[in-house]
Amino acid sequence: MLSTALADIDAVFAGWASPHETGCGRCHTPEETACLRTPDAPVPPEVLSRFVFEVADHFTDHAASMRRLLPQAARAMAEGTLVGVGWGVHGLVLVDWRSWPAEQAAAVDTFLRAWWQDALAVPEPPYPVEDVFETCATIARSVAPFLGAWAPGPAADAHLVRCARMWLDDLLSDASPFDWWYSDAEDRAVAELRAWLTGPGAARLRAAGAEDLAIRAELLALPYDERWAHPYWDTASATN
Repeated sequence: MLSTALADIDAVFAGWASPHETGCGRCHTPEETACLRTPDAPVPPEVLSRFVFEVADHFTDHAASMRRLLPQAARAMAEGTLVGVGWGVHGLVLVDWRSWPAEQAAAVDTFLRAWWQDALAVPEPPYPVEDVFETCATIARSVAPFLGAWAPGPAADAHLVRCARMWLDDLLSDASPFDWWYSDAEDRAVAELRAWLTGPGAARLRAAGAEDLAIRAELLALPYDERWAHPYWDTASATN
């Protein structure tokens, strides 16, 4: 599935460039910026990572530059060689890629779903699974497709336990567990994550033997004051 999605990205974005790109003279050399004006030529890995996580106003045409970089960037994401995943805002978060021609938007969407499925399928994906989730969700501006695709399985269940352990402290305090969400869709995404953890997620955690996390997830359904006044907290240290 992932290999097919990568091949589709390659085909759809082949030959793309940002022909009038001037870039940021302080952040990139003229030779580096010239890569953005040149279709299909390989970009040095460290330059690729800096371009993908560069702020949008450092480009003449940020959207065109992201299209230019997508084939190599997507493959680096799949391989775990794109430095910056989990540490910054991915360039696709900052462009309106869903407004691109249908074939291009579909290729991006398919890649995100395939990358997420690939990460769930193995015990140790190239990036921590929570970083893959947040990258996919922030690019897609929704957590729903990735929660819906979180099918049960040994590796996927272990990843759910890991993510729940990281997310619940923030969620129980009515805070966002995400670091790199830069759109007004974040509140909706947090609400969707909270609702999923309260129901299907809690059931999955319990089935995976993570009873304490399952109880905490179910507490998300309560108003804030009731949540923290719940008798669970009197025995939490013993069950943790």
